[in-house]
Amino acid sequence: MTIKRLPGGARGRSRATVHGGLVYAVATDPEEAEGIAAQTRNTLAALEATLVEAGSDKTRILQATVYLRDMAAKPEMDEVWCDWIGPEANWPQRACIGTDLAGKDLIEVVVTATLP
Repeated sequence: MTIKRLPGGARGRSRATVHGGLVYAVATDPEEAEGIAAQTRNTLAALEATLVEAGSDKTRILQATVYLRDMAAKPEMDEVWCDWIGPEANWPQRACIGTDLAGKDLIEVVVTATLP
């Protein structure tokens, strides 16, 4: 089986890898906006663009892990997430983890999605 990689902006890493009918993708806010709501919107837009480029979309996400710099920001992130992910039929399994993140990143999202 072939492996397709979508290069990212960071050395040694890809934005997505496609293999075996699955897309493994990651995103952060490319603009490093102020505040968790803005960073979440930008991160999810970048993630959606990557999924589309890989041949999938947000309705095909199976699993998501959201890394937050501050777990106190989870309710605000959740509001943006729920608006973006749409109806219950689209809801993936999701976990949120509080952790240190690089630079000005407040959020990082990692997903596994299926191809059509």
